[in-house]
Amino acid sequence: MDLVRSLLFLPASNARAIEKARTLSADVVVLDLEDAVAPEAKAEARDAAVEAVRSGGFTARVAVRVNALGTEWGEDDVAALSGLPLDFIVAPKVEDAGRVDAYGARMSEGVRLIAMIETPAALLSLPAIAAAGEPLSGLMLGVNDLAKALGSGESSDREPLRPWLAATVVAARAHGLFAIDGVWNRLEDAEGLAAECAQGRLYGFDGKSLIHPAQIAPAHAAFSPTPEEIAVARAVVAAFSAPEAADKGAIRVGGAMVERLHLEQAQALLDRAAACR
Repeated sequence: MDLVRSLLFLPASNARAIEKARTLSADVVVLDLEDAVAPEAKAEARDAAVEAVRSGGFTARVAVRVNALGTEWGEDDVAALSGLPLDFIVAPKVEDAGRVDAYGARMSEGVRLIAMIETPAALLSLPAIAAAGEPLSGLMLGVNDLAKALGSGESSDREPLRPWLAATVVAARAHGLFAIDGVWNRLEDAEGLAAECAQGRLYGFDGKSLIHPAQIAPAHAAFSPTPEEIAVARAVVAAFSAPEAADKGAIRVGGAMVERLHLEQAQALLDRAAACR
């Protein structure tokens, strides 16, 4: 599965931000044509995104968040990206599987889709959206739009959104997709960002949506295996590799009973650790 610990959004209309983004260590840089761009600047931002993708030079993989199909800009956004060396298109407010199919019919071969889940209708359609198939590769929870639509109050631990955090991860895992947690808006609150990243990983998310370069390192720290986790995983793999464990489904490692499902988890964690390096 893709390594997507960090997806950094930046306005496609901001040439300085794009130039800086070429040097950043985010796993994915998202050139935004939607929320970060005013209506009167949409066409100019689209042209800038096309030129940026065509010119290349990014350390990260590159995505473009288009305006939704059905808006006055959506069709032109997707058409403008045709044939470009792009990794992902990020689609806002995907509410049913048909919308995934609509993007797929318009996208170039090899480009993959990340569907944003940010409305009550999308929550009700999560299983169908996740099962839509190619080119869908990931689900991203749009927490700001979702909280607004639900009318939920603010909570430091996102208590009103917890069912939907879990539901998004469940839908993604059922269909081999990656799951991306929503943004942290308070740029000066590093402690809050770290706590929310830890919560996202606890729920099973693969990474987090970001809105500032300073958020990249905390996200990578949170969504990468720790040295302690790596040590435990190596111990599990080594224990099951021993000749005396060959015919056993469960063995004792470090004072705990582990099964072969834990061996699979350990190997997956080591593979992720290697990818993070």
